[in-house]
Formats: sequence, C-alpha cells, structure tokens
Amino acid sequence: MTTPGTHTLYDDLDLSLAEAGEGRPVLLLHGGGGPLTVAGLAHHLAHTGHVLAPVHPGWNGTPRPARIAGVTDLADAYLRLVADRRLRDVLVVGSSLGGWIATEMALRDTGGALTGLVLIDGVGIHVEGEPVLDVDGLDPREFAARAWHDPRRAPFDPAKASPEQRAAQQANMATMRAVAPVMHDPLLLPRLREVRVPALVVWGESDRVATPAYGRAYAAGFAEAEFAAVPEAGHLPQVEQPDAVHALIDAYARRTTTGARADRAGTA
Repeated sequence: MTTPGTHTLYDDLDLSLAEAGEGRPVLLLHGGGGPLTVAGLAHHLAHTGHVLAPVHPGWNGTPRPARIAGVTDLADAYLRLVADRRLRDVLVVGSSLGGWIATEMALRDTGGALTGLVLIDGVGIHVEGEPVLDVDGLDPREFAARAWHDPRRAPFDPAKASPEQRAAQQANMATMRAVAPVMHDPLLLPRLREVRVPALVVWGESDRVATPAYGRAYAAGFAEAEFAAVPEAGHLPQVEQPDAVHALIDAYARRTTTGARADRAGTA
C-alpha cells in the first residue's frame, strides 16, 4: 500500500512524499514529466524494497522555496531526507532529470549512505555532438514523436488533454526551466569518476531527447558502470518496456545491496 505524506526538510519546505513497501530503501526520482512517469516503476520496486518517491518541489503544484534554485539544491535536499530518515544501503533510481539529481547525490554522499545508482535516460552531462533536445516551446506532439518509440504509450495524448492537464504540464515544464535552464552542467562529465558506487545506465534505443550515444558516454564517464539498451523504447523505457527495465533494475539491486557485496568480498 502506498502512503502519501510529507516530510519537513526545512522550515520553508514540506516535501510531498509517497512511500510503499519494505526492505532496502529505494529513492525514486522522477523527471520533468512528473511523478506519473515513474508510478509503475514505484509499484514494482515496492515488492522488494521500501520506496520513497518524492515530488520535486514546484512540480504538480507543490511549493518551491527560493532555496531550491537548481539541480544541486535538489540533490542536497534529498541527501538531507536520507540523513533525516537515517537510511543506509540506499538505491537511488532517477529518470531523465531525476538521473541528473541522482548523480549529483552520489557525488555529494560523503557519508556512504548510497550503495546503488540507476540512471534511466538521465541528463546532466555535456557530450560533444550529442546535445539534449531543447524542449522549450516544442509542440507536445513533436516532443512525443522524439521522446517515444510508440507515442501511443504516452501517459496521456497531448491532443486529448484537458485544459487543466495542459496547464499542469506547462507549470511542470516552467519549474524545470527554473531549476535547469540548460539541460547539462559542462563540469559534470569529468567529475563522474569521483562516484564510488557502481552505476547502471539504462537507455531506450529510440530516445531522441538524449540519444543512446549520449547514454553510452554517460556510462563511460563513471569509474564502474554498466550500460543497458532497451529495444522499442524512447526516453521513458520504464513506461514503454516496463518488464525489461524492471528485470534490469532487480538484477542490479541484488548485486549491489550491502549484504551481496559483503558476500562477494568474503569469497574473493
């Protein structure tokens, strides 16, 4: 059962947070499209872990205090959540913008609370010749054609969206532009070697928002990473090909939990 609630991070920020399941903590970070884009993944991961799925401040009508002005501010906020809850052996899974936030968390995790990092078509790095699609002002149907292998799998058809749905999505996009006016940090790619947890980089083969070549460059930047392409999927493979993505993350989670790593070290 999913429990919606809030967590007070700062005096001016009550974080909207859904929780479900028991076991290894899994922090699930959505992308610019909002929590709906990771809802199915949250349900699956709650079968084996304790999923914490926040709504980024400013998305879905939630408040965004002035202190949350960029991606690194979000990363710091979620590390504070991890510390407040005294979580250990944390698996962080981030989709798109959430992947960027997750990467910044891994770079800042001086206490070693994070033991796994999964990026699903993450953004945030600069790759020469492989720019992330500029979605500002892009027609929703044109965006869908670039983001999906099959646009019919989109959470909603932009042509059939109600005025309220369109307004909510536009507000989410405005918030994303506020915290990430450009979709990369030119200094991030060289810093990926500093991440000390193994990463799993999952990518839709049909993604034209951030191409598979961009994803391979992301994976190559880490000291230890595995790249996994998902056929017949675009920027949100967890929606278009959920079974394939679930299997990849499940196997990775089993390999990276503290107990499994200790067992391997003991037999080495």
